Amino acid sequence: MNAKRLKVLVIRFSSIGDIVLTTPIVRCLSEQIGAEVHFLTKKSFASILEANPFLTKVHTIDDKVREVMDDLRDEAFDMVIDLHQNIRSFRVKRGLQVASYTFNKINIAKWLRVNLKIDRLPDRHIVERYFDTVKPIGVYPDDKGLDYFIPSGVEVDLNQVASNWGVSNSDWLAKLRAGRYIGLVIGAAHATKRLPKHQLIALARQLPKPIVLLGGPGDREAGLAIASEVEGVVNTCGQFSLHGSASLVKQCTHLITHDTGLMHIGAAFRRKMSVVWGNTIPRFGMYPYLPLQEEIYQNFEVVGLGCRPCSKIGFSECPKGHFKCMEHHDLAKIGAQADLFLAQA
Repeated sequence: MNAKRLKVLVIRFSSIGDIVLTTPIVRCLSEQIGAEVHFLTKKSFASILEANPFLTKVHTIDDKVREVMDDLRDEAFDMVIDLHQNIRSFRVKRGLQVASYTFNKINIAKWLRVNLKIDRLPDRHIVERYFDTVKPIGVYPDDKGLDYFIPSGVEVDLNQVASNWGVSNSDWLAKLRAGRYIGLVIGAAHATKRLPKHQLIALARQLPKPIVLLGGPGDREAGLAIASEVEGVVNTCGQFSLHGSASLVKQCTHLITHDTGLMHIGAAFRRKMSVVWGNTIPRFGMYPYLPLQEEIYQNFEVVGLGCRPCSKIGFSECPKGHFKCMEHHDLAKIGAQADLFLAQA
């Protein structure tokens, strides 16, 4: 008689990048131990996982876990993999009363680094630490990186849309249609993770053209301002769904991005990347996860600032008022790296 297939619930409620970072765990649970994998997240992030072939079902909540607890109990899970470790995930584990494995968020080490500038952070990527959570059940890293699956029919057809982007230069238009453009991510959830608008304009002026600006609806105004100041720049902020923006990331030649969700989507598509860091630091373990391909991205930081990192997440404005972690970036170096990556393409 065949052994019963394990039925596993993975929990990560938010946000875009954090959920993308869980995809190696989902894949390896399915491939290495043959588990039937379900995922619990917030409804607003469910689309990230909708086309993932390693998932049987995505369960969602608006806010409270009680919204879905009866359905979760009916599933009769064998175990829970808690990759969020918060009060909501605790309530799910308590309600299901099955074996559970919980991610260590190393909050004390993060607090020491932010508040006292004492570095006790492990020299490991967060995905590697996710795998520590599932090691006791025989699941290990496979070095295949992150996954991001775009549903059928949602890919952006550059031959169709590029003609509507108002690019008059025929050479630039041909490059856009062929996917030979720089994707420039101008957004991030917190202002202290974003280059200010004047810095983005200055950077865009130094970069090879064409450039496609990427971001959400909240970035559209800034995108319009940048595109109006720099020829050869197309603003797509707010024009596409997350899957549409992911498709533009997938098709670009080089991606310049902040510490944000599209950075991790870029890593999933193995794009060559320049990552511009502000108040957060790669040492938190959230840099691009590209096992065996570390050479295809470059981090850019303003080093030597005693105030950095000022948060493990971010703020709406610089707590010190000077914003040196973004204002003092060497934009010429970022541009030179873009030239190098494009030359290698």
